[in-house]
Amino acid sequence: MDETAYKKIIEELIELVDEGVYIVDRDGVGLFYNEAMAKNEKINVTDVVGKEFHKAFPGVRLSESTMYHALKKRVATKNKQQTYTNLYGKEVTTINSTVPVNVEGRTVAAIEVARDITNIRSMSDTILELQGDKLGTTKATKTPTIKKYTFEDIIGQNRTFAAIVERAKRAAKNNASVFIYGETGTGKELFAQSIHYASSRRENPFLAQNCAALPESLLEGILFGTTKGGFTGAVDRAGLFEQANGGTLLLDEISAMPYELQSKLLRVLQEDYIRRVGGTTDIPVDVRIIATVNEPPEVLMAEGKLRKDLYYRLNVVSISIPPLRNRKDDIPVLTDAFLDKHNKRFDKEVWMVSEAAMARLCKYDYPGNIRELENIIVQSVSMAETEHVLTDRLLQMPMQVQALGKDIEQWDRQGPLNEYMSNLEKEIIRGVMISEGGNVSKSAEILQIKRQTLQHKLKKYGIKE
Repeated sequence: MDETAYKKIIEELIELVDEGVYIVDRDGVGLFYNEAMAKNEKINVTDVVGKEFHKAFPGVRLSESTMYHALKKRVATKNKQQTYTNLYGKEVTTINSTVPVNVEGRTVAAIEVARDITNIRSMSDTILELQGDKLGTTKATKTPTIKKYTFEDIIGQNRTFAAIVERAKRAAKNNASVFIYGETGTGKELFAQSIHYASSRRENPFLAQNCAALPESLLEGILFGTTKGGFTGAVDRAGLFEQANGGTLLLDEISAMPYELQSKLLRVLQEDYIRRVGGTTDIPVDVRIIATVNEPPEVLMAEGKLRKDLYYRLNVVSISIPPLRNRKDDIPVLTDAFLDKHNKRFDKEVWMVSEAAMARLCKYDYPGNIRELENIIVQSVSMAETEHVLTDRLLQMPMQVQALGKDIEQWDRQGPLNEYMSNLEKEIIRGVMISEGGNVSKSAEILQIKRQTLQHKLKKYGIKE
């Protein structure tokens, strides 16, 4: 196969991948640059191919260029964040992995794979800026006050649940780390805030970060802050640890934090100081950590998602919130509380629940837990007109397999099993979508599948969003 054929194969290959791909020869001249890369860096393919990399990207200093390090120093770089100004003056943030191609001891090319995180970077900067505004550390306009939850907002009379609440109240009297396990919708942040605002740290900040929301390179900067010059485009900015100094930092879904970053977090917890990304100065911090997970920690550790040493360091006080299906005796009192709350919100007067409606509420298993129960009440109250009683007519419950029993029996069971199961799945999805008012995200959460998976099934079964 000749060189032209090889080149054609590479061109076709790099256009198939979603990530951006940039290949230069030993002189740094662009050989290949796919459309995905052009989209990432918001320039044209013709701006790069046939040109030396430092001329195609003049906004990247050679000392910070991953391509330069690969080509001239034979140094591979993995997942390096870069922020720079492109040829057209637009600021771009990417995460790059760049490797040299060595043949018989000589570097003959360099390959870079990149993905654009400009919007995510902007979001992370906004998070830190808004936190700073709220804490008075910048001159920007203050953001609206965030709802503060206390133990008075935790509702429930179930004996097991009441014991958990008492344990949380005792935890508020000390500064030990707290590890909270609870399924989605059980109220983990409610417990975390209640512990903070009942503690001696109540006058200091309570900050929260979902560890699943950002990639490792940005999450590290958000937690520990950044130092100007630490990477291209970096500025001096305090992270959440510094901003929460003297207070509490909630790390939600901590098992989603990349494994290597968990190691850095463990070191911070052991030493009580942080070092900003790209910095050399150790900064002492006094922050209480509350961590949460929505799967059993034993399972997460067995699957390698949660470091054992980090878990044992955080699990000084453990709190396991029971799912709503295990405390159904609390459904009536929770329902009353939600009716009161949302009557005021929607200016309605639905003050009672019929026996039949309450029986249906108590029969359901609530995979979405308290959040799902509240959503059901919200929908019922919002759709009420002049009613004062929440009846079966107003109550729209998610479809359950048990509730489908009669319909299932009426279906033709003589057909293929896959057709029968497809009909069953279709009816379950349709029922949940109806109960959630067509909200795909909430329906996916209740069904415990990815949003993209649900959208595919909606299209497959012809169910409108």
